[in-house]
Amino acid sequence: MKKQFISGFLLTLLLSGSAGATEYIYRDLMANTLPAHCDVENKAKQAASKPYTVDRYSKRFCQTQGYGWHLDAIKTAGNTSCSPCGENGGKQKCFQEDVVVTCKRIKPGTVGMLPGKG
Repeated sequence: MKKQFISGFLLTLLLSGSAGATEYIYRDLMANTLPAHCDVENKAKQAASKPYTVDRYSKRFCQTQGYGWHLDAIKTAGNTSCSPCGENGGKQKCFQEDVVVTCKRIKPGTVGMLPGKG
């Protein structure tokens, strides 16, 4: 009798999943990346529009919103914009303009932060 009860109880625990009641708060942001060092126009545009660069800055955009905010999705990578360097005639510095990202954060009170709720 005890073996059947214990095995049934363990089986029930293993098969039951979590409720998944975590709720998120979403926020869309639009920002510009910082210009890199001066370089020839083609290389400067490539460096500014690299997926690694856009991902890195997108994560930073969300982290500047405060504790708990992180990147959910990159909606648009923006447009590459360049400006000439001061004394270097043929060199330019480029950056991504109007990068749109979606940030998310766990909604307070949905993951057992308040005892006796949920």
